[in-house]
Amino acid sequence: MDDILCGVQIKGHPNLLVGLDHHDDSAVYQLREDLAVVQSLDFFTPIVDDPFTFGQIAAANALSDIYAMGATPVTALNIVGFPVDRMDKDILKAILQGGISKVEEAGATLVGGHSIKDDEVKYGLSVTGTVHPDQLISNQGARVGDRLILTKALGTGIIATALKQQRAGDEEIKAMTASMTALNRVGGEIIPRFKVHAMTDVTGYGLIGHLMEILDASDVAAELDSSALPLLPRARHWADEGALPGGLKANRKYYSKWIHFSDSVPESLRWLVCDPQTSGGLLICVAESDAANLSAAIQATGTLAQDIGVIQESTEATLAITLR
Repeated sequence: MDDILCGVQIKGHPNLLVGLDHHDDSAVYQLREDLAVVQSLDFFTPIVDDPFTFGQIAAANALSDIYAMGATPVTALNIVGFPVDRMDKDILKAILQGGISKVEEAGATLVGGHSIKDDEVKYGLSVTGTVHPDQLISNQGARVGDRLILTKALGTGIIATALKQQRAGDEEIKAMTASMTALNRVGGEIIPRFKVHAMTDVTGYGLIGHLMEILDASDVAAELDSSALPLLPRARHWADEGALPGGLKANRKYYSKWIHFSDSVPESLRWLVCDPQTSGGLLICVAESDAANLSAAIQATGTLAQDIGVIQESTEATLAITLR
């Protein structure tokens, strides 16, 4: 918490079910015995050229934080920075329309927002959702033997970098965009029906970073199967070609002390597990007895559900991630 608030101390509250202690995706505040509100916000600069698509991606990314808690989004507020003196307002209109399309797809309501004049385009949402306190899922509580299920393919950071370098082709751009604009709504609709013990979404810290948050919060370790990792088309190719964003390099450097790579794991996959994702998938820790049924239920909606590994006991020395 000190890192997040630069050492500023804040008071807790008995009704605060989830706060800053374990780097969870959203804050959760209990209003009554059967109802809690879930709050989060996220915004960033454009990752694609088309403004409508950028709005969709930014909104899907913000909504994902609510789904990652097993909750349902209810309302959203726009967060906008825009250079009104230099850019056509039709661009801003398209961004907002893209965002609204995803808010409406989620069954939520856009209720307002705030904008400022900025030198750089920025857009995102502050989202409020609801959840029954008994159905709340945080990044704590993963148990030894849980299977790890991932709901989107990896590689958005690498392919976006290849796009910026004007090297990516139409196939990988289309796949990347489809992934980033897809809602993680299975988090609030399907996952509460199964024995899910912990969950998060995979975003800027990559698969390894967000898994590490689960391990740290739950005092466990994990083993991943590199051959099972779902990847966007040509993601490995662009990793081999050196289309590596700065955030990826920072992630790998920071998390390297917790990762053990088996000798057989190729370099491209070592990069991809650290690749910062935009609007990435859910990472789910589910009881082994429920893993197959959960995966089948998610897949029935047309969403990926890939078993990529298992939660293991930790040692006193480390909460290690082994990639074999």
